[in-house]
Amino acid sequence: MSNILSNRINSLAESETLAMSQRSRELQAQGIDVINLSIGEPDFDTPEYIKGAAKEAIDNNFTHYTPVPGYMDLRQAVVTKLKRDNNLDYKASNIVVSTGAKQSLANAILCLINPGDEVIIPAPYWVSYKELVKLAEGVVVNISADINSDYKITPQQLEAAITDKTKMFIFSSPCNPSGSVYSHAELEALCKVFEKHENIFIISDEIYEYINYVGKHESLASFNTIKDRVILINGVSKGYAMTGWRIGYMAATNEIAAACTKLQGQITSGTSSISQKAAISALSIGDAPGSDVAKMRDAFRKRRDMFVKLLNEIEGIKTPMPDGAFYVFSDISGILGKKYNGKTISNDTEFCDFLLDVAHIASVPGAAFGAPNCFRMSYATTEENLIEAVNRLKKALDMLQ
Repeated sequence: MSNILSNRINSLAESETLAMSQRSRELQAQGIDVINLSIGEPDFDTPEYIKGAAKEAIDNNFTHYTPVPGYMDLRQAVVTKLKRDNNLDYKASNIVVSTGAKQSLANAILCLINPGDEVIIPAPYWVSYKELVKLAEGVVVNISADINSDYKITPQQLEAAITDKTKMFIFSSPCNPSGSVYSHAELEALCKVFEKHENIFIISDEIYEYINYVGKHESLASFNTIKDRVILINGVSKGYAMTGWRIGYMAATNEIAAACTKLQGQITSGTSSISQKAAISALSIGDAPGSDVAKMRDAFRKRRDMFVKLLNEIEGIKTPMPDGAFYVFSDISGILGKKYNGKTISNDTEFCDFLLDVAHIASVPGAAFGAPNCFRMSYATTEENLIEAVNRLKKALDMLQ
């Protein structure tokens, strides 16, 4: 049947994070006890005050079509949040609210990239960046960073990757999958490169902003020399445990925001009215001390410390301490090439299949993120699950020869 489908869809890869989650659910449906560490979702429930705002919105009949770029009071709440938390000055006209940060990313890429335009993406990267660029018929240019550089690129690498066809740069900090966080000095060094190349737009994916263990969040949009070329992407899914509410947003120049509104108007129109009202309530508090956001971050930090310590006791697995998000991104070069039941585990995909089939742990291979010889696990689960996962991992590795 693939011959009846468009080249566009045939060239698109399935999300490997979603695929692995589906495989784990299928095994669970067969009665197998799978520890699912593949999905990028907080295991906490949405805070009560946010759910209360949604219930109130229903009672007040906010159940009709919404403006394409979002309710004005939500866009203003985003403006207030960006000033309060990031000292960034925007107006409501710069904000477009979408059905999750993924749609915000897609809007920006589809509005800016023409066929043949080059888009630089540091690896490891979130799985959808590359596929969204392909959808826009752009050309992906990867810059590889490994465990020795904490999975972060250098200004020299960036400069070397730029050509006269470069149109965009996409990255996340805190990063999915590595958890790496770029410091102010590291961003400033990248900014100096972008200052020399005035035709390059930068997508700064900051969806994990509140899950940052090393201090104040830093944004490339804070550098005035390039701010007009930075498209800041964020949302409420990760920090507020609101994945199912589907609210993301962008902050960009009026021209880019208007273009994204135009595109969104032909695809989804405005996002859920109830979710928007809930998001206003969420953004009003942020990550102040004692807030639900701060409590969730503290829980993630505790799990991270324990999980990384246990993983680094396992021979052949190297796991750096992530500075943000809720993932570990481990190098398994020391394990590849070993055999199970006479069959060689030659790459990270085969390793993750082995873990799922033998240890019943769902993870995601590093190749999905542009970083082969690694794999990602989420610690957005209970401490008991993480301890059990390490025990299963040890037992499975003991079976290798």
